[in-house]
Amino acid sequence: MTIYPQNNPTQDSASLSSVTSLPQWGLILVSGADAESFLQNQLTNSVVGLSLTPPSNIAYGNQGVRLVGYCNVKGRLLASAWIASYQLPDSTESYFGLFLSKDIAASFAKRLSMYVLRSKVSVKDVSDQWTISGYYSSPEQASNLVLNTEDFGLRLPNVLMDGKAQSRVLIAQRIENQAGTFSEKDFLCWNNLEVLSAIPRIVLATQEQFVPQMINFESVAGIDFKKGCFPGQEIVARSQYRGVIKRRLQLAHIEGSFDPQAFAPGVELFHRDDPSQPAGMVVLSAPNPQKSNWVDFQIECKLDALEHGEIHIGSSTGPVLKIDSLPYPLIEI
Repeated sequence: MTIYPQNNPTQDSASLSSVTSLPQWGLILVSGADAESFLQNQLTNSVVGLSLTPPSNIAYGNQGVRLVGYCNVKGRLLASAWIASYQLPDSTESYFGLFLSKDIAASFAKRLSMYVLRSKVSVKDVSDQWTISGYYSSPEQASNLVLNTEDFGLRLPNVLMDGKAQSRVLIAQRIENQAGTFSEKDFLCWNNLEVLSAIPRIVLATQEQFVPQMINFESVAGIDFKKGCFPGQEIVARSQYRGVIKRRLQLAHIEGSFDPQAFAPGVELFHRDDPSQPAGMVVLSAPNPQKSNWVDFQIECKLDALEHGEIHIGSSTGPVLKIDSLPYPLIEI
């Protein structure tokens, strides 16, 4: 993959940054004359006003990139994604790119397509035609990135790691043009940065498990309550204004080795004082590359369970989670 800082296009980008393919990420492209209005009526966040990102540029900021969710009629999240609007090279045509978990991309695209009806909209899961890579660096380096003309990307919110800000960029590139490689070290670092961001990502195992506020979606700018209707909107709004949410996303960690199966998204949590009833579940997890025998988690958990006692993973006798601080304030409900 060719990624160059704008101020020195001949310098080796590998010396300035780290990049790795992300096989867990997929891509949906939505285009057509009615694409904006169609997505506006389907997603939790507004897509109206997204600035058009030209070829070789990276979408950035609230005007360029937004976090969105898609709910069922009961207000439970079926998908989450990062969305931006792009212009095709050598064309005035544009499209919306949705970066999301690859294991739900096909079913999400199929569901969206069911509601196109007579609208001039095309919804395509192109996860098998495009590869997604993750680039992370200092904010200064990320702000100077330039991509190949046929590639596109978006910049995610910065994450603090060991007191230093790290920028992250998702990059889409056609498989036949891919020049990047998989780096286990950088892959693990990217995954850990995602967990530490405390911004959730819905995967197959956590579909339909959460009303958006249960995983802090409103606190990370994933919902626009002024945009109008979307599937499940009444339940989501009622949860916000009647204060009925009793569960939240929280960061946590354990000191021990990483077990991908035992710590996978969807694995249930149990409180010491009520071992018969799950108190929540794992949202995302990743080993911490900066600390040996340390695993970081995003968990969704009952608020009263967070206030006292021990929370265990997998069973009432599983590893005990140590709760960490969130990197952002919660919008009180």
